[in-house]
Amino acid sequence: MRTVLLGAPGSGKGTQGKKLSERFGIPKLSTGDALRAAVAGGTELGKQAAPFMNAGKLVPDQLVYGIVEERLGQADARKGYILDGFPRNVAQAQVLDAMLARLQQPALESAVHLHVDDEEIIRRLLERAVQEGRHDDKPDVIRHRIEVYNAETHPLLAFYQAQGKLKTVQGTGTIDDIFQRVVAAAGG
Repeated sequence: MRTVLLGAPGSGKGTQGKKLSERFGIPKLSTGDALRAAVAGGTELGKQAAPFMNAGKLVPDQLVYGIVEERLGQADARKGYILDGFPRNVAQAQVLDAMLARLQQPALESAVHLHVDDEEIIRRLLERAVQEGRHDDKPDVIRHRIEVYNAETHPLLAFYQAQGKLKTVQGTGTIDDIFQRVVAAAGG
């Protein structure tokens, strides 16, 4: 399984990616996790990314590409992976395609879009903010994150649709019900 999970913040990508990883014994590659691991591991790219992360700034795309390529080149990713948080836009998707070719890995097999309407996402993120004590997640901030997703990441749906890889699943219901839909869509 070589898939990318797409969906707005709060759509359940992290939860479903973790379940897929456990079920199929393949890594879930989150760019945030990969960046933190590279910094903790003291890799050259991690050393370059650390100052940006420590200052709370976005890590430049070129460093993110290097971190993702470094992670996809590791042995456990050879048999498959679940991408969460990368690619975020069409340009990054094109870089990913070239990266996989350079690594002599098979192309991405599927892009699973977890569709959840905006009001449900807002409800979920507000609930999560309360549970985790995150006071920065206010309704206006959440709406802005959804707008950013719709502007930057949503065009990926058309990109993967044109490649015949896009599978949209309803991202509401129980976690297990959603998981069964995701497994079927991802080809598991």
